Amino acid sequence: MKIVFMGTPEFARATLTHLCDSNHEILAVVTGQEKPVGRNRKLTSTEVCQEANCRGFRVLTPQSLKSEELYKDLEGLAPDLFVVAAFRILPPRLYNLPRLGSINIHTSLLPKYRGAAPIHWALINGETETGLTSFFLKETVDTGDIIYQEKVAITENDTYDTLHARLCKKAGPFLLKTLDLIERGETEVLPQDDNRATRAPKINAFDALIDFGLPAARVRDFVRGLATKPGAYTYFRGSKIKIHACGPVEGLSDAAARPGAVLPDKKRLLVQCGDSAVELLKVVPAGKKEMDGRSFKNGFRPEPGEVFGEIPRESQEKL
Repeated sequence: MKIVFMGTPEFARATLTHLCDSNHEILAVVTGQEKPVGRNRKLTSTEVCQEANCRGFRVLTPQSLKSEELYKDLEGLAPDLFVVAAFRILPPRLYNLPRLGSINIHTSLLPKYRGAAPIHWALINGETETGLTSFFLKETVDTGDIIYQEKVAITENDTYDTLHARLCKKAGPFLLKTLDLIERGETEVLPQDDNRATRAPKINAFDALIDFGLPAARVRDFVRGLATKPGAYTYFRGSKIKIHACGPVEGLSDAAARPGAVLPDKKRLLVQCGDSAVELLKVVPAGKKEMDGRSFKNGFRPEPGEVFGEIPRESQEKL
């Protein structure tokens, strides 16, 4: 088939690499524009753009997906199919352009976790299973008819980083299976049941703030669901601190301690939660590199009763 590929981040790049090695023809790659990255704010192209340039594909970086110029450009290519992975929302006129329509590869078992952050929310909510879904695009985001699904187990040790990496590895072969079904005319599309749908909206700054009033297991899931991108965070002595890993501590709690309070322990960095405690295992103080909880304890010497989570007034105004 003649395909136009659309995507931006690493997940899309990993998907594109497998498509490149298939028997399908890639007519062009559509991706985001350069953006300033890092402390020096250097203009940097997307992961997909870098991969496409290395392979010599034609790359389009439109400012608007509704531009007439983009539509005419893609129409002139006479594509059979648009393949979309981790990209912007396509207008109907655009996704209806190809002969066979447009498909999306989504990192959840739709209709669960519709939205921009399905991997994050599956972990935050303590799911034991997620997966990949391919579906035909329609006007309402992530609601199109399902072509193919593949389940992926979530382990207790998974974080956003590890689960994202595993889904990236599976996405390419998954796409090729989907394309084979379409090419052979063997797609038995399944309409989504909206009554079973759940949301996975984009994570904003407030969403990543840890609530130590939750049960310890929920705090652990919250932290691993955001580790290390964008990173769950709290405040200590007025400064922001990211928590990359923590674990519940069974049978340890201080009924008199408020949530977020440091608990007495000579070696471990223990914090009171809603029901019991968590041990903070990997932390990133402002302006410093990641360290383990014991190193933080030795360096900052938190006193029992000191609190993680008190938001400074100036930070409250920004949230």
